[in-house]
Amino acid sequence: MTDQKMKPAILNLYLDDSGTRHPSRKPGKKPAHGYDWFALGGVLVREEDEEEARRLHAAFVEKWGVTAPLHSSEIRSQNEGFLWLRGKSKDEQGAFYEDLYCLMRDAPVIGIACVIDRPGYNARYAAQYLENRWMLCKTAFSVVVERAAKFAIGQGQRLRVMPEKCNKTEDAALKAYYAELRTDGLPFDTKNSGKYAPLTTEQLKTTLYDLRFKAKSSPMAQLADLYLWPVCMGGYNAGNRPYRRLRDDGKLIECILDDADHATLATKYSCFEGVDRKA
Repeated sequence: MTDQKMKPAILNLYLDDSGTRHPSRKPGKKPAHGYDWFALGGVLVREEDEEEARRLHAAFVEKWGVTAPLHSSEIRSQNEGFLWLRGKSKDEQGAFYEDLYCLMRDAPVIGIACVIDRPGYNARYAAQYLENRWMLCKTAFSVVVERAAKFAIGQGQRLRVMPEKCNKTEDAALKAYYAELRTDGLPFDTKNSGKYAPLTTEQLKTTLYDLRFKAKSSPMAQLADLYLWPVCMGGYNAGNRPYRRLRDDGKLIECILDDADHATLATKYSCFEGVDRKA
């Protein structure tokens, strides 16, 4: 026996981003679905389960001869690294997409995110804060990390946060948000956030174990990317097929929570009051 401390049980949160993080900047060409969001989210995975997730990823990549990172938007549009899909028959394309979903379903991960409807955010805060509104990534990062930390505490684990590397400015912003959570706690008004049973500063400092950035080549970062788009779509249209399949297969955090915990632990759909959400 030694006096060396045992390594704590770690839950890893892999994060990707989706949409435009500046509250008033035009998002550019609208996608076919017409929705306008910013989100940070991805997957939760126990550190000891990552080997299996990576094995499944490697098997899929080998089977289909994939050389590019599994990037959701490229796969859906069959562009860039997945332009080769256009040369496949409909049956072959269908088999590829089904195998891809099976990878998402079988990997030992759970989807979680914070999704902010940008028009709803501006309707709520534009008049009050004018141009002093936060970047949406500050809200989204704080919410999803705090909820993941609560889940980790419930599992007797500490939380490592693993965002996908972006650029110096945006990576520096996430580092600052992470440091602020550990030193000052959540940045929200306590009167408004009390109903969400926020963690204390001490709880966040104790639970947040590490922050590491991952490259697009990371299999786990790719799984985060694959999960985020359907989770975002689910806020607008619960009938979206990828979202519905993940939900029905128990692959979203809501699926493993008691109903009473959804408001404080599940994926957060923020500023959706004006959205006509489809069932």
